[in-house]
Amino acid sequence: MKRSELNTLIQNAESLLQKYCFHLPPFAFWTPEDWNARGSEADEIREQQLGWDITDFGSGDFSKVGLLLFTLRNGTFEELDKPLGKIYGEKLLIAAAGQVTPIHFHHQKMEDIINRGGGRLVLQLWNSNDDNSLADSPVTVSRDGLSITLDAGQELVLTPGESVCLPQRLYHTFWAHQDYGPVLIGEVNRVNDDRIDNHFYESVGRFPEIEEDVAPLRLLTIDYPNFANA
Repeated sequence: MKRSELNTLIQNAESLLQKYCFHLPPFAFWTPEDWNARGSEADEIREQQLGWDITDFGSGDFSKVGLLLFTLRNGTFEELDKPLGKIYGEKLLIAAAGQVTPIHFHHQKMEDIINRGGGRLVLQLWNSNDDNSLADSPVTVSRDGLSITLDAGQELVLTPGESVCLPQRLYHTFWAHQDYGPVLIGEVNRVNDDRIDNHFYESVGRFPEIEEDVAPLRLLTIDYPNFANA
């Protein structure tokens, strides 16, 4: 993906969040120069991969297959072993109308997916077999505290305010319904490391290769190691 495209996507995201009165933490707006001025006090942001994350999953067409994320908070796997550890995380996602996130599950992360505002969020869910294939068995999940059972791959539609809890190894794909515009998606989750915890049903690229055609407006989480004091 070109850096100019990433810059535009972030600018559009900032405008959409302003429209929905969702406020990001101050580090969301740091410039590369701001990052270069930061030392060890920002280690948690860097090490826990907090911040902007944009991917086209290697599709080459972000508008059709892609996702914009912002990780607000996250613990570590080490915290999971502590009686009172920080074992939770929170993300914000933006799905454009018709834009698909490919089928995947998480090895250890459980997550609540929440329609925070905008259009309608559509999901498909499958249980996974031991060999990581898609199971054809019914799927039972908690939708806002109510147990529901769906056929494998049946569409589940979330309107603003609705949510669903997805356990580990439950395959899922989701998109914003084409007819209702973008969706602001909340995610409340167990500790997560996107570098190792995602299993995609088909081979995809989780993080983009960036063509540096212009200077970055904001840094992505994958940019942190390439800047001073990272």
